[in-house]
Amino acid sequence: MSFYSTLVRYRDFDFQDFFARVTEERVDRALSAEILSPDDFLVLLSPLAAASLERMAQKAHELTVQYFGRTIQLYIPLYISNFCANECVYCGFHRGNTIRRKKLSMAEIEAEAKTIAATGMRHLLLLTGEAPAVTPIDYLEEAVRLLKTYFASVSIEIFPMAEQDYRRLKEAGVDGLTLYQEAYDESRYALVHKAGPKADHRWRLDAPERGARAGFRVINIGPLLGLGEVRSEVFLSGLHARYLEDTFLQTEISLSLPRMNPAEGDYQPDFFADDRTFVQFLTALRCFLPRAGLNISTRERAVFRDNLIRLGATRFSAGSCTGVGGYGEEKADAGSPQFEITDERSVAEVVEAIRAAGYQPVYKDWDMI
Repeated sequence: MSFYSTLVRYRDFDFQDFFARVTEERVDRALSAEILSPDDFLVLLSPLAAASLERMAQKAHELTVQYFGRTIQLYIPLYISNFCANECVYCGFHRGNTIRRKKLSMAEIEAEAKTIAATGMRHLLLLTGEAPAVTPIDYLEEAVRLLKTYFASVSIEIFPMAEQDYRRLKEAGVDGLTLYQEAYDESRYALVHKAGPKADHRWRLDAPERGARAGFRVINIGPLLGLGEVRSEVFLSGLHARYLEDTFLQTEISLSLPRMNPAEGDYQPDFFADDRTFVQFLTALRCFLPRAGLNISTRERAVFRDNLIRLGATRFSAGSCTGVGGYGEEKADAGSPQFEITDERSVAEVVEAIRAAGYQPVYKDWDMI
């Protein structure tokens, strides 16, 4: 079993024809459904459904409060290397880019950990470029064991790995895996991933399943909005999340909707989702996946993120830096960032905004036994 079989079924699906046949009555039926079918979900992603955005937002709010309460769980990313063997045309870490490459030593990782922990953050997302020769599993295990002395939860957003390697990292203390498919459409994927290990679409697609089998507590997936046609990409990512929920019952599934931000190389995306369309996607996902976490990163503007608190979001990054070694006092020595962040507020400022919205910021909600 693999989600790939579902992806194949939609390979030649005519999304535009489907959207052209959506009616207001069909949108009403989808919004009234207690459990949405894939077709219901696709109806809510249609251009016509945008006229019902207020109803979608209300339903998304009610479902989020029902399953998550009025809480926003916080996390912070830590990049420990920006070496990469891939040629992803949109990414600042592209191996052909002339950037400052850096890999943190264990002493440098600990210095970063101390600075981050002083903000109160207890959920950490550990990131690297895709260069296993530079950041081998032994290095990653050592880094995770060190970081677990400072953080309740350590998740990884690194290159896809074999199940046995995921198991090794779980034993070291990793409890979550974030891995974006970037583009579900295989032809679009090939256009933007020119060379390197990441060019293998299927190996990446199956990685969340390998992580779930390895026993990670949380799996976070998503598309990178801008690489493929946005409505079909969100649809396929939602199907992927539901497949993982139904297949791995002991695993928490969450989904992110990162939008393209400037990176080294000045890549200009072929597709775009404006703020209103983004809100439509977020609320449609909540209606389709009431129990899934929905993450909003600092790629989005501060005021826009604040408005998403009541619309289905459950998890925020805060105080983020996308450079290697960017939290400590030696910021000038940090490696080049992967992309530019937009919400530059400190952890304390994000926490204040969450509380002002009547929600509770959650620094820590889990401990490894």
